[in-house]
Amino acid sequence: MNVTLPVKMDAATCARIQDVLSRVGDKWSMLILMSMTGGTQRFSELRRSIDGISQRMLTRTLRNLERDGYVKRTVIPTVPIRVDYELTRMGRSVAEPVSALGQWAMGHLDHIDAARRKFDKENGSDAISS
Repeated sequence: MNVTLPVKMDAATCARIQDVLSRVGDKWSMLILMSMTGGTQRFSELRRSIDGISQRMLTRTLRNLERDGYVKRTVIPTVPIRVDYELTRMGRSVAEPVSALGQWAMGHLDHIDAARRKFDKENGSDAISS
Protein backbone atom coordinates (compact mmCIF):
# COMPACT_ATOMS: atom_id res chain seq x y z
CA MET A 1 0.00 0.00 0.00
CA ASN A 2 1.51 3.32 -1.07
CA VAL A 3 0.70 6.28 1.12
CA THR A 4 1.59 9.77 0.04
CA LEU A 5 2.24 12.03 2.98
CA PRO A 6 0.88 15.54 2.83
CA VAL A 7 3.43 18.28 2.32
CA LYS A 8 2.53 19.75 5.68
CA MET A 9 1.25 17.64 8.56
CA ASP A 10 -0.53 18.93 11.61
CA ALA A 11 1.04 18.47 15.05
CA ALA A 12 -1.31 15.63 16.03
CA THR A 13 -0.45 13.61 12.92
CA CYS A 14 3.27 14.23 13.41
CA ALA A 15 3.02 13.06 17.02
CA ARG A 16 1.18 9.88 16.03
CA ILE A 17 3.71 9.06 13.29
CA GLN A 18 6.59 9.75 15.68
CA ASP A 19 5.01 7.38 18.23
CA VAL A 20 4.75 4.57 15.66
CA LEU A 21 8.29 5.09 14.35
CA SER A 22 9.64 5.23 17.89
CA ARG A 23 8.09 1.84 18.65
CA VAL A 24 9.21 -0.03 15.55
CA GLY A 25 12.53 1.79 15.42
CA ASP A 26 13.70 1.20 18.95
CA LYS A 27 16.62 -1.15 19.44
CA TRP A 28 14.79 -4.13 20.95
CA SER A 29 11.63 -3.91 18.82
CA MET A 30 13.66 -4.00 15.62
CA LEU A 31 15.65 -7.02 16.77
CA ILE A 32 12.52 -8.85 17.95
CA LEU A 33 10.68 -8.17 14.70
CA MET A 34 13.69 -9.36 12.70
CA SER A 35 13.97 -12.50 14.85
CA MET A 36 10.30 -13.33 14.45
CA THR A 37 10.26 -13.32 10.64
CA GLY A 38 10.99 -17.05 10.70
CA GLY A 39 7.65 -17.87 12.30
CA THR A 40 6.14 -18.58 15.70
CA GLN A 41 8.59 -18.63 18.59
CA ARG A 42 8.52 -19.31 22.30
CA PHE A 43 9.73 -16.69 24.75
CA SER A 44 12.91 -18.64 25.50
CA GLU A 45 13.70 -19.00 21.79
CA LEU A 46 13.39 -15.25 21.32
CA ARG A 47 15.56 -14.54 24.34
CA ARG A 48 18.31 -16.87 23.06
CA SER A 49 18.18 -15.32 19.59
CA ILE A 50 18.68 -11.73 20.83
CA ASP A 51 22.01 -11.32 22.56
CA GLY A 52 21.97 -8.93 25.51
CA ILE A 53 18.22 -8.58 26.04
CA SER A 54 17.04 -9.16 29.60
CA GLN A 55 13.95 -11.17 30.43
CA ARG A 56 12.28 -8.01 31.72
CA MET A 57 13.05 -6.00 28.56
CA LEU A 58 11.92 -8.83 26.28
CA THR A 59 8.64 -9.13 28.22
CA ARG A 60 8.09 -5.38 28.15
CA THR A 61 8.88 -5.02 24.45
CA LEU A 62 6.71 -8.00 23.47
CA ARG A 63 3.83 -6.49 25.45
CA ASN A 64 4.22 -3.18 23.64
CA LEU A 65 4.40 -4.90 20.26
CA GLU A 66 1.32 -6.93 21.16
CA ARG A 67 -0.53 -3.80 22.31
CA ASP A 68 0.25 -2.06 19.03
CA GLY A 69 -0.94 -5.04 16.98
CA TYR A 70 2.40 -6.30 15.62
CA VAL A 71 2.59 -9.49 17.69
CA LYS A 72 0.05 -12.11 18.73
CA ARG A 73 0.57 -13.95 22.02
CA THR A 74 -0.97 -17.41 22.39
CA VAL A 75 -1.09 -19.27 25.71
CA ILE A 76 -1.20 -23.05 25.35
CA PRO A 77 -2.57 -24.72 28.49
CA THR A 78 0.03 -27.43 29.00
CA VAL A 79 2.14 -28.29 32.02
CA PRO A 80 4.15 -26.13 32.17
CA ILE A 81 2.17 -23.46 30.34
CA ARG A 82 3.55 -22.69 26.90
CA VAL A 83 3.40 -19.22 25.40
CA ASP A 84 3.97 -18.67 21.69
CA TYR A 85 4.55 -15.39 19.91
CA GLU A 86 3.97 -14.74 16.23
CA LEU A 87 3.82 -11.73 13.97
CA THR A 88 0.38 -10.53 12.94
CA ARG A 89 -0.29 -9.51 9.36
CA MET A 90 0.63 -5.94 10.29
CA GLY A 91 3.72 -7.23 12.12
CA ARG A 92 4.85 -9.13 9.03
CA SER A 93 4.30 -6.04 6.89
CA VAL A 94 6.51 -3.88 9.12
CA ALA A 95 9.07 -6.65 9.67
CA GLU A 96 9.93 -6.59 5.98
CA PRO A 97 11.24 -3.00 5.86
CA VAL A 98 12.71 -3.31 9.37
CA SER A 99 14.62 -6.43 8.31
CA ALA A 100 15.74 -4.70 5.12
CA LEU A 101 17.05 -1.79 7.17
CA GLY A 102 18.80 -4.20 9.55
CA GLN A 103 20.41 -6.03 6.63
CA TRP A 104 21.46 -2.72 5.13
CA ALA A 105 23.06 -1.72 8.45
CA MET A 106 24.92 -5.03 8.72
CA GLY A 107 26.19 -4.65 5.17
CA HIS A 108 27.47 -1.13 5.79
CA LEU A 109 29.01 -1.43 9.27
CA ASP A 110 32.59 -1.30 7.99
CA HIS A 111 31.86 1.75 5.81
CA ILE A 112 30.13 3.57 8.69
CA ASP A 113 32.99 2.74 11.08
CA ALA A 114 35.52 4.05 8.53
CA ALA A 115 33.51 7.24 8.00
CA ARG A 116 33.34 7.81 11.77
CA ARG A 117 37.08 7.27 12.19
CA LYS A 118 37.77 9.70 9.34
CA PHE A 119 35.39 12.29 10.79
CA ASP A 120 36.84 11.94 14.30
CA LYS A 121 40.39 12.25 12.96
CA GLU A 122 39.51 15.40 11.01
CA ASN A 123 37.32 16.98 13.71
CA GLY A 124 38.67 15.66 17.00
CA SER A 125 37.29 12.65 18.78
CA ASP A 126 34.97 14.69 21.03
CA ALA A 127 33.19 16.36 18.10
CA ILE A 128 30.19 14.06 18.47
CA SER A 129 29.38 11.42 21.03
CA SER A 130 27.86 8.16 19.77
